[in-house]
This record gives sequence, structure tokens and C-alpha cells, in this order.
Amino acid sequence: MKLNHFKWKRWHYKNTTLLIFSLILFFLLAETPQVDSFIKQIGSLGYIGAFITGIFFVSTFTVAPAAVVLYHLADTLHPLEIAILAGLGAMVGDYIIFKYLRDKIFIELRPLFIKHGKPYIRILYKSPYFAWTVPIFGAFIIASPFPDEVGVGILGLSKIKRWQFFLLSLILNAVGIFLVVSFARLV
Repeated sequence: MKLNHFKWKRWHYKNTTLLIFSLILFFLLAETPQVDSFIKQIGSLGYIGAFITGIFFVSTFTVAPAAVVLYHLADTLHPLEIAILAGLGAMVGDYIIFKYLRDKIFIELRPLFIKHGKPYIRILYKSPYFAWTVPIFGAFIIASPFPDEVGVGILGLSKIKRWQFFLLSLILNAVGIFLVVSFARLV
């Protein structure tokens, strides 16, 4: 037991390994009726439910039930209120992903990419164009229907400041949620 604990303690890729295992576990659990029911019950909490649903709206695995909750919230709450509150929740969800990727995963994997990466990757990373194109590309992905994890990961590669990330995430998610909720009210 001590030998395994020692190996784990010295294992350089702990966070990356935990991320992979947690994604597998989350993927298996996300499709269960209990999790689906839990997310739908959050919608009955009104404004607090909109905020919590926003946190779930950013994940690939929970975006569908979160969108259903937002759709039903549109029956009782104003779309702008839902957009702002769920946008704030989505900003929190994005920041959790951003912080974990930037401060844990990328730090662990950076030496691998520098040491074993192709020369053009190293040249691209040091390019002055990289500094301004990466945040734009990441923001485009967050604003699109693509999973936020990819856009947040790309923003994590950039040198974006924390306040810029918060503002960008809030605006992009609030606009996207407003469009979803407005569409739900029209239908």
C-alpha cells in the first residue's frame, strides 16, 4: 500500500489522470435517470435554479438537460433575467474548467509539448499572432454550439487575464442563453 501511495505521490500527471477518470465517470453517470431528474428539479428553484442551471449549461454532458430546464424556466421568468442569472452560473462553470485546465493540466502537460512537440507547434506558441488569435478562437467556440470545454481550454492556453475571462464568458454565455430562452418563448 505504501509503495502504491509513493508511486502516486511521485506521478507527475496526477491531475491529468484524475481528469480522465472523472470525465469517464461523469460520462457514465450523466446519462442516468437520477442525474437527469436532479437537473430538472433544479429548474423548480426559480432564479437560483437559473443560476445553477447555467453552471450545468457549459458542460458537454449536461447541456441538453440544462437547455430543457432553461426552456421550462422561460414559461415563468423573463428571458433577460434568465440570461443574466444563467450567464453568471455559466461563467462560474467556465471558470472552474478554466482554472483547473490552466493551473493543473496545462502545467503538467507543457513539458511534454515542449520536449516532444513538433517544431512548428513551438514556433506557433511563440508567435505574436498566437497571443491575439487564440482568445478570439476560444471566444468563438464558447459562443457557438460547440462544447465550452474546448473554448475554455483554448483560452487557458492564452495569456488572457482573469477579469477578461470573466467578462468574456459572462457576455458570450448570457447572449447564447438569451437566444435559447427567447426561442423557447416563441415556440
